[in-house]
Amino acid sequence: MAPEFVYGSGARMLAGQYARNFGARKVLLVTDPGVVRAGYAGEVLQTLTGVGISVHLFDQVSPNPRAEEVMEGALLYQAGGCSGIVAVGGGSAIDCAKGIGIVSAHHQHILSFEGVDLVKKPGPPLVCVPTTAGSSADLSQFAVIYDQTRRRKFAIISKAIVPDVSLIDPDTLATLPPHLIVATGFDALAHAIEAFVSNASSPITDLHALAAIRLLAACLPKVQEGTTAGQREDLMLASLEAGLAFSNASLGASHAMAHALGGLLDIPHGVCNALILEKVIAFNFSTVPERYARIGEALGLDLCGRSDQEVNEAVCTGIRDLAEYIHGKPDLKALGVTRDVISLMAADAMGDPCMVTNPKRPTMEEIEAIYEELL
Repeated sequence: MAPEFVYGSGARMLAGQYARNFGARKVLLVTDPGVVRAGYAGEVLQTLTGVGISVHLFDQVSPNPRAEEVMEGALLYQAGGCSGIVAVGGGSAIDCAKGIGIVSAHHQHILSFEGVDLVKKPGPPLVCVPTTAGSSADLSQFAVIYDQTRRRKFAIISKAIVPDVSLIDPDTLATLPPHLIVATGFDALAHAIEAFVSNASSPITDLHALAAIRLLAACLPKVQEGTTAGQREDLMLASLEAGLAFSNASLGASHAMAHALGGLLDIPHGVCNALILEKVIAFNFSTVPERYARIGEALGLDLCGRSDQEVNEAVCTGIRDLAEYIHGKPDLKALGVTRDVISLMAADAMGDPCMVTNPKRPTMEEIEAIYEELL
């Protein structure tokens, strides 16, 4: 599964053309305050009005999109008589837009769609303009929403929520602070790695996953110094490659555990993966050592003649080194996690759909032990 996509400088300026091609006369433009300040939402809005499309603006999406925001956006969509949705932003804005489309098609609360293949009707046309190189929400059949009441993130997985088109413009990274580029880029790295070792991987998803890993291993160490146009192109291409991989091969324990941690603390998803991925690799390694060896090679590691144990250590060290480029990356203790919530997080992680495709099926106790190691 993949949407139509246009990749390259200026792609965002095609939003009006695509929305018109899909027959939209009024659209809900879903975005967040940061993207509005950066000017990208305004540019896209002009492309829409320039082809005669009316726009209702919904610009209050949180970094982890709330179920309440999805419902608010759906009310605005219906009240405005909209016939299409345009999302401009990172994974939060795009996931919120997907949720709005689901609710608008079914007239049910978004919480009732948690799980796999529960979206029975296609939503309205969805045009995405991603402004971060990480979530790949613009390409995937995943949406992750935050339930504040239960303090947990939940995943909705369905082919019905794959966007109609993604307009992937590297220029939008020019205004993104380096620490956010690294954090979102690490999410893309986790996507690629988990897709490559997924028990649902295929030769096609493998190609995309390894390409993403190579690009990110080269780019992430340089981001703190600022990005060139070429690096921004590579970062967006890596996110595209990782998205094509994980949307079709799914993910694993790192994402399941990151969803549980992010839901409890309401912290950025890329940071959660940066804390967890290394430990999950160590846990999974013995099940698919040859796969992790290929990941190590894609990371640029010299693994020739090394034993499985040495490869395991080298890959984990390589991931840990890349995670250190996330400025101010905390540990769980610094984030306020205590042992009394570990069982709660582990239970949430065990129930996450991403756990199904992890190459090694963990027990509840093993997930608790990984969280313990991170304290």
